[in-house]
Amino acid sequence: MLSRVAENLYWLGRYVERAENTARIVTVNANLLLDLPQALTLGWKPIIDITGSEESYSSNYPDYHEQNAVSFLVGDFSYPNSILSCLNLARENARTIRDIVPREAWERINELFLYAQEQLQFGMSKRGRFAYLREIIQGSQTFAGILAGTMNHDAGYEFLRIGQMLERGDMTTRTVDVRSASLLPETESELLPYENIQWISVLKSLSAYQMYRQKMQVRVRRADALAFLLQNEHFPRSFYHCASSVEASVRRLPRNESVRRTLSRLKRSAKSTNMQALADDHVQLHDFIDRLQIGLGRVHSAVCDTYFLTFKTEPELTD
Repeated sequence: MLSRVAENLYWLGRYVERAENTARIVTVNANLLLDLPQALTLGWKPIIDITGSEESYSSNYPDYHEQNAVSFLVGDFSYPNSILSCLNLARENARTIRDIVPREAWERINELFLYAQEQLQFGMSKRGRFAYLREIIQGSQTFAGILAGTMNHDAGYEFLRIGQMLERGDMTTRTVDVRSASLLPETESELLPYENIQWISVLKSLSAYQMYRQKMQVRVRRADALAFLLQNEHFPRSFYHCASSVEASVRRLPRNESVRRTLSRLKRSAKSTNMQALADDHVQLHDFIDRLQIGLGRVHSAVCDTYFLTFKTEPELTD
């Protein structure tokens, strides 16, 4: 396989996943703000923090008003990680390799971008936002399903999966990190109901709430939620599962020693950490998640150095 094709497939997977993840966190944050009392409203700054784009946002918008934040995250073409920008970049990557991906997949990503562009004003309104973002999420999942069901599961598909799962694992760590920083302290008994609501929102941001209840069979608690989102081997959006999926794909590729070593260290670090201790100390939790994100960055660099001719400078989420 040509290095250029492998690289395009890798970024195709990342961009579609990034668009879907952004749609998820915007939807869930809007719902969370409706559930919390006005005095405890967290606002939209945490969502900007999750994407690592505080500097870019503050240089273009005067405050963290809902309309500004939604405009920035959903339809700002000057921001390379907005939903519209990601879908455009995904479409361009797919367009250059139309002879590699199934025709149905190309048509789906093209249709999804055109929908996102043409219905943007509808999606920016409070009335249309949830339907618009739901279509982005479902369209992204449909695209992934078409590829899984109709594309040869050869080296090209593995590069696409590597990009998809690295992006997913990265968003999981960011969501946990930023949301846990803003969660209310458990020591204040009168705030316990709201603390619980916010941890539920963390799980829902990653579509993990139902599976958490099925697996843990307990009320939502900080340590249990952290263990489920960072260490669970079976939930598709847990950090450990994402890292394991990347490792499985890498094993099917040649010259994989460097990437596999990096992944093995990362997985050991994630699995061996005591989540109860982290749940009681946000500073330690933040440091731990920083290490996971640095590890993901090293995996990304190892993949690029091993398989791609040039280190691609397309926009990534920043720390």
